[in-house]
Amino acid sequence: MSGEQVIHPDLHEGEGGERSADWAEEAVRDAASHEDHELAQYALGGQTLSLEEQVLQRIDRQRRRKARIKEERITLAHGAGGKATHTLIDALFLESFRNPVLEAMEDQATLLVGGARLAFTTDSFVVHPLFFPGGNIGDLAVNGTVNDLAVGGARPLYLSAGFILEEGFPVADLQRIADSMAVAAAAAGVQIVTGDTKVVERGQCDGVYINTAGIGLIERDITLGAGSVRPGDAVLVSGPIGDHGVTIMLARGELDIESDITSDTAPLHELIGVLLDATTGVRVMRDATRGGVATILNEVARASNVAIVVDERAVPMRDEVRGASEILGIDPLYVACEGRLVIVVDGAETQAALAALRSHPLGEGAAVIGTVKDDPPTLVLLKTEFGGTRIVDMLVGDPLPRIC
Repeated sequence: MSGEQVIHPDLHEGEGGERSADWAEEAVRDAASHEDHELAQYALGGQTLSLEEQVLQRIDRQRRRKARIKEERITLAHGAGGKATHTLIDALFLESFRNPVLEAMEDQATLLVGGARLAFTTDSFVVHPLFFPGGNIGDLAVNGTVNDLAVGGARPLYLSAGFILEEGFPVADLQRIADSMAVAAAAAGVQIVTGDTKVVERGQCDGVYINTAGIGLIERDITLGAGSVRPGDAVLVSGPIGDHGVTIMLARGELDIESDITSDTAPLHELIGVLLDATTGVRVMRDATRGGVATILNEVARASNVAIVVDERAVPMRDEVRGASEILGIDPLYVACEGRLVIVVDGAETQAALAALRSHPLGEGAAVIGTVKDDPPTLVLLKTEFGGTRIVDMLVGDPLPRIC
């Protein structure tokens, strides 16, 4: 970071010392308000700190504060996958349900049952529109659950399917959704073995909501997790980012844009199998759904107390995604995918991992997008195309439509 200016717009200490959603942004603004951006220095405990060091210390202090929900009612931002979602989970659900398995905060729980290692996950799908180019809520539900198991190194086996249906929903559409789920399950090698159905009054549901749970078997002697990342590791993505989120935005008809882009929804277990066969250096894998690549990288950086530096020019992205993001004023790093992996791998195994990904149809567009550093800990930094560096923080608010 030496010689580069870290820019990110606004850190507010709430009553009682809790942190607000925009704490990282205000850390920069607060530090910058003291002195000139380039020359600000002050003495603290006999040590002279530059502006950059002041900002990083303020950010670190705020991150150590206990999360607290300040809103009296749930907002859409609490479901967007960004800061509000993480605050809701940390301050409410994790506090209420705390146990060693849950505290791992991975996409799946790892359970030891009778000598076997099982992965268990659950997810709910509320996408609008229900049908979109490249898929629908049905195959999205199957693929999303399969992928949450697979990124933990598990072989997906069984799923459940719970349906909440709105009164008046067309039976033909429900049949189409069920058929797509059956096809997706067969393609992923899983069975839907149990389920539930509820019907609510007209206007109480957006057509249909689907909840799924999945069980998989961890057969490899591996332990993957966001807390296992080390300086020197490499960050990879398995293909162009943001396809699903932009597809959903265009399918809603709110943008006057014509495009052939389709959702990237796909089961990733076979691609993951190829990767794990090729290298033992994989530290963590995540599918970049709500909150996109940026959210996952922030989760990893915090869990491992490392810095992640991303090269903007190396991030694969379709022109349609870039263009739609520019029109909406959205950073594509926050746009959801439903068939893309974010992988952190031992730096010495980078080329082996990249070659393995590119050998599979779902990983042909794989790329190395960044590296793991030891400083500044817990931050994700983006080296921009213009030569500067900026902080990529958790998503604030709810700028995107429901995408999963």
